[in-house]
Amino acid sequence: MTTKEILDYVHRHPSGRVKVALADIDGVLRGKYVSAEKFASIAEGSLGFCDVTFGWDMADVAYDNGKFTGWHTGYPDTQVRIDLSTFRKIPWENDLPMFLGELTDAYPCPRCLLQRIRERASSMGFLVNCSQEFEWFNFSETPATLVEKGFRGLTPLTPGMFGYSLLRSSLKNAYMSDLFSLLGKFGIPLEGIHTETGPGVYEAAITYAPLLEAADRAILFKTAVKEIANAHGIIATFMAKWNENLPGCSGHIHQSLWDGEGTTNLFYLDGGVSDLMRSYIAGQLFCLPQILPMIAPTVNSYKRLVEGAWAPTTLTWGIDNRTVALRALPGGKKATRLETRVVGSDTNPYLAAAACVAAGLYGISHGLVLEQPATVGNGYRDTSHGVLPGSLAEATAIMRASPVASELFGADFVDHFARTREWEWKQYSKAVSDWELKRYFEII
Repeated sequence: MTTKEILDYVHRHPSGRVKVALADIDGVLRGKYVSAEKFASIAEGSLGFCDVTFGWDMADVAYDNGKFTGWHTGYPDTQVRIDLSTFRKIPWENDLPMFLGELTDAYPCPRCLLQRIRERASSMGFLVNCSQEFEWFNFSETPATLVEKGFRGLTPLTPGMFGYSLLRSSLKNAYMSDLFSLLGKFGIPLEGIHTETGPGVYEAAITYAPLLEAADRAILFKTAVKEIANAHGIIATFMAKWNENLPGCSGHIHQSLWDGEGTTNLFYLDGGVSDLMRSYIAGQLFCLPQILPMIAPTVNSYKRLVEGAWAPTTLTWGIDNRTVALRALPGGKKATRLETRVVGSDTNPYLAAAACVAAGLYGISHGLVLEQPATVGNGYRDTSHGVLPGSLAEATAIMRASPVASELFGADFVDHFARTREWEWKQYSKAVSDWELKRYFEII
């Protein structure tokens, strides 16, 4: 649609309002409704937004270690530019117009960072196609019952371990059908959706798209699923690991590099993977330990990355192997791609995609040769090339000290992001867990 057509739609919509949002550092969409008249004045300009959006955590607690903003700056407004190309109609809000925005000139903005990576790829002659797939658990709960129950003893949407189940899909068919149809109408087409192994867990694969659009779809997907779930009396969680006895939730990212016109998949090689794809894999293997917090951003992320839980622990790659960090999928001219399996569903899609693609491009631009053989069999046992850092604290310390991370994302971004991850670890370290109470309260 042209700018005029978009503005005409906004003007004609009976609600008289527009929803605008931008992603914070944790991948949480922060936004507001604005009047149609106000939107007309900012559509090709910018909107003032309190910069605390990048000065607090996901629980709205202000960082005490911030540099970009904080009590020391007085939390002024920052300017948010509306990207008219993100225009969508929200089908569960009477086709209300919605737009995504980004900071006009500030390094903490995840969407801006991904655009810089896209431009880097373009300058190298590549168009990046990408898609993210998500697993998430669903519960017959509401926000109120979550609090009443203290997040314990929750009722899963369906019982038992029943992956790829037609029976379970039909049991809650109205919800699954709404997800498929409403997400499609919202501009998030799905390749497929099915139950995964675990009580009340679903998996959806989003149709691939150019890099920025793919990340826009992914970040909108998570919020949209939660809103659709709420309408069905369901709570959806994208925690990486909500229960120690159940599999975690992945957010695997599929990537391929194409020529500048988007007509030729440069990863494709009849009978295998191209040399370019091998360099891309080598770049990710080299960079992964140095940028891991961008694809494993929470304390909880590392409880998913454990042996035998369908998530990788070693710096490995393989051909169609689900036990390794990087799963190469040679196939047809359109389908050949790399799946980065380290990524969990708790990620900020902009940062996760930026990390994966920047690392792969690093391998190409630095002429890295993939000398590491493909792992055959159990990747958990192949520790010969190293293992992933085991905690957010360890991973953040490595990233902060890494000149590679600064080269890929800029020193200012790395400093800001590391501060937010250090804050996250500090909050965790102060908390007293159920495990500690059960282990120490009576006996010690």
